[in-house]
Amino acid sequence: MKEKRKYRTIEMLLRIVTAIILIQTLHFKFSGHPQAIHIFSTVGMEPWGRYGVGTIELIAGILFFLPNYWKYASVLTAGLMLGAIGFHLLTPLGIVIEYNGVSDGGQLFTMAVVTLIFSCILMYRANLRELIRNLF
Repeated sequence: MKEKRKYRTIEMLLRIVTAIILIQTLHFKFSGHPQAIHIFSTVGMEPWGRYGVGTIELIAGILFFLPNYWKYASVLTAGLMLGAIGFHLLTPLGIVIEYNGVSDGGQLFTMAVVTLIFSCILMYRANLRELIRNLF
């Protein structure tokens, strides 16, 4: 029984950390922070992409705290982070974002990778096959 409790604790920690990462970036997206505008302008998605991604991240962040809905949040988050990593790697944005002479040192890229890993672990724990079966 203790083994099951240990896994549940780890699962809860992964959910909380992932939700915090998603929610803490919302201020920058919704407030029109110059660096967020720069990022979304670079990939050609300003302003609607910024608002759209922020809204989806807000929904996923909330779902991580709801019983059983965290499973859907992990799938949603994995898709978002695959997109974010793709934009970092395949567009002029790059891994390290520089704006007005200030570099993020790759912090946003690193957070996207960590969030993707955590959401993939959570999808595994959620039994993705059963989750899809329940949707349809």
